[in-house]
Amino acid sequence: MIARIWEGRTKIEHLAAYTAFMKERAIPDYSKTDGFIKLTFLKRTDADYAYFKLITFWENMEMIKNFAGNDFEKAKYYPEDKNYLTDFPESVIHYEVFAD
Repeated sequence: MIARIWEGRTKIEHLAAYTAFMKERAIPDYSKTDGFIKLTFLKRTDADYAYFKLITFWENMEMIKNFAGNDFEKAKYYPEDKNYLTDFPESVIHYEVFAD
């Protein structure tokens, strides 16, 4: 199993809207992809920003390509993300899960 980790940030005033967007649009998109196992979506806040960490779990690297394409280390963004995110990290990190 492979864990794919993405991190992002929104202004605090976009926290509720971005959380709703992820639940309504992005999470179902992940879930319907062949090879997807599960995800964990984390958030924390300070006075100005909300910080997100999305960890998706996949059967193997080939299955990640079903979602991300051949350039699987590149972060995937939705057009709506420009309404919420303050920056756009170019890449994600992958880890092999050796214990669960």
